[in-house]
Amino acid sequence: MGTPTPPPPVKLLIALLAADSAQLTHAMTRIESSYGAIDVESDVFAWNTTNYYREEMGEKLLRKFVSVTPLTSPEALAHIKLETNALEIALADNSSFPARRCVNLDPGYLDATKLVLASTKNQAHRLYLSQGIYAEVTLLYHHGGFHPFIYTYEDYRWPETHQFLQRVRKRYLAQLRETSSNHNR
Repeated sequence: MGTPTPPPPVKLLIALLAADSAQLTHAMTRIESSYGAIDVESDVFAWNTTNYYREEMGEKLLRKFVSVTPLTSPEALAHIKLETNALEIALADNSSFPARRCVNLDPGYLDATKLVLASTKNQAHRLYLSQGIYAEVTLLYHHGGFHPFIYTYEDYRWPETHQFLQRVRKRYLAQLRETSSNHNR
């Protein structure tokens, strides 16, 4: 019989989608005030993988990924998804942008072996967490790289996304080593 043990902390990251760079910057400021300093960020990429957000957010959307410095418990993912949904609403209410939704925030976490994303939508490959929030393993890390599943979103297959995630994973592993050495003193 196995003995339940608490999981190690994980690295919180958030995918941002917006119609302009000012909205991305404003959202990043709010992310930092809620979750801590951004320590790794991607470049900004043109996002044209689907028309899903066009009516709600407009055309010519921009994608950016960020991670924050503090490590967190994987149990916090459902709560964080609810918070980022509320932040999306707050940003839309305070926006002069004509779309109904000015920014999309998709939180997830990275550990040594996978990238997990939160969602409000149930699918066969997602597990229920709590409070109407589901989680999916979006990418698997093995043999030195990230690997998608058949259901992995297109922008999580991009080489640029994988480069960002490699940097986040390197930072995460360094933080784990640092935390471990501080506890062993």
